[in-house]
Amino acid sequence: MLQKIVSGGQTGVDMAALVAAWEVGLQTGGWVPADFKNEEGTIQQGLGLNPTPEDRSTYARDLPRSLRTEWNVRDSDATLIIRLDSEEGTDNCKGTLFTEKAAAIYARPSLAILLPDQQQTVDVLTWLDIHDVRILNVAGPSEGAQPGIQQAAYDFLQKLFNEVIKRRSA
Repeated sequence: MLQKIVSGGQTGVDMAALVAAWEVGLQTGGWVPADFKNEEGTIQQGLGLNPTPEDRSTYARDLPRSLRTEWNVRDSDATLIIRLDSEEGTDNCKGTLFTEKAAAIYARPSLAILLPDQQQTVDVLTWLDIHDVRILNVAGPSEGAQPGIQQAAYDFLQKLFNEVIKRRSA
């Protein structure tokens, strides 16, 4: 049963996941850049986040902040990747593409979904059960890359996490 959400602290999907998880009482954590910065400034403290000792993964030397991406995949049971149902900003989502690569490197299950799609909640819950996910890495575009993704991801994840909590109590 899902217990913890990890993410890299960027605006957009990352922060939506951490805040939604914290609000429903799931544990939160993850690796963030050494400077604790995202595209809006300093990443919110108090979510169990830890800075990486360096910026770039050996698997993605050309990609800034890639070590946090790699380590969040490595330290989780599976990765959920969330995008908007649009092509806007997809050229700016190199970090999201590296997340998929890291999942393959570490042989971790990954699921990519497009929002908004109300059926996704049931599909993700089933996927979490199939893979017995206890620690879930949630990733996706930043708010700057796909405007509107943070609110859409938050709305979806709050519903998903509330359902997880309900099932846990049953």
